[in-house]
Amino acid sequence: MGCESKTWLILSLVTVMVASIMQHSTVLGESQVPCIFVFGDSLSDSGNNNNLPTSAKANFLPYGIDFPATFPTGRYSNGRNPIDKIAQLLGFQEFIPPFANLNGSDILKGVNYASGSAGIRKESGSQLGHNVNLGLQLLHHRAIVSRIAHKLGGLDKAKQYLSQCLYYVNIGTNDFEQNYFLPNVFNTSRMYTPKQYAKVLIHQLSHYLQTLHHFGARKSVLVGLDRLGCIPKLRVNGSCVEDKNDAVFLFNDQLKSLVDQFNKKILTDSKFIFINSTSIIHDKSVGFAVTHHGCCPTNEKGKCIRDGIPCKNRNEYVFWDGIHTTESANLVTAITSYNSSNPAIAYPTNIKHLVQSNTIN
Repeated sequence: MGCESKTWLILSLVTVMVASIMQHSTVLGESQVPCIFVFGDSLSDSGNNNNLPTSAKANFLPYGIDFPATFPTGRYSNGRNPIDKIAQLLGFQEFIPPFANLNGSDILKGVNYASGSAGIRKESGSQLGHNVNLGLQLLHHRAIVSRIAHKLGGLDKAKQYLSQCLYYVNIGTNDFEQNYFLPNVFNTSRMYTPKQYAKVLIHQLSHYLQTLHHFGARKSVLVGLDRLGCIPKLRVNGSCVEDKNDAVFLFNDQLKSLVDQFNKKILTDSKFIFINSTSIIHDKSVGFAVTHHGCCPTNEKGKCIRDGIPCKNRNEYVFWDGIHTTESANLVTAITSYNSSNPAIAYPTNIKHLVQSNTIN
């Protein structure tokens, strides 16, 4: 397949997305869920790290070069991230605002708590500076739930409202890339085998998800981790590092099992789905021409060099920098997560069916 054909294939997915938005949001302002709450790391961060004392931030060019704004927002891509696009597919007319900069935003439509370098474990990514780990993100959500309860006239009414919302959880990358894979900084790889570490992470994540359930969450998307051994930053001589991929696969397998446990035994009044991101953007049929290195010039940490000149053919790249994906790849991820019927990608169903499902309050 030539480069022109590959670019056409990727761009044709844009048409699919626009058609889906028009089909599911025929009335201006109508959305399939009343609100979206986002928990995660730099893959979903929309500006929560901008004012933190950390090197893990993306509020400078060339980040955001294709974003529909006059300045970089703090997203770790050239444009929108996957949850931005998923929100569009669900009919939202505006982006879900970051917790750090609500500025009078309508919190009844949701909040993005994701923080670059954050992990499930509180120490993950801490060597880069401050971040908002998942535990702190839940504390922020608790404060938002209190504000929503005040608006709606009580906690019971708030929980009833929140039970119809979508909860998007995409975290765990930094527990490996900025923790377990750094034996000179953290001791986790000496304390645990990869299988044990995955179990520890899933156990802690399970506790956090049950806390979310206590505050009304009934429809949750749990996103699996990418093949970290294949991201440009961690490749060795251009090749994937398979032992790092194997560690991620152990985590993903246990995350999928957690979805089954929640749906069938633990939180049966709720719906959980697992999105296997490794099977989406690495599918060769999608048509990306460049998969081994990023589009922007990067430093030793895999971040874009400030004011560096990125590639022009960004639609042909999977990766934007040494870690994060391009807007084109994010578009593919969002569309596939939203409507895929392949159980190897969206299990046991997709986001579209999840938000249409009924739950027991």
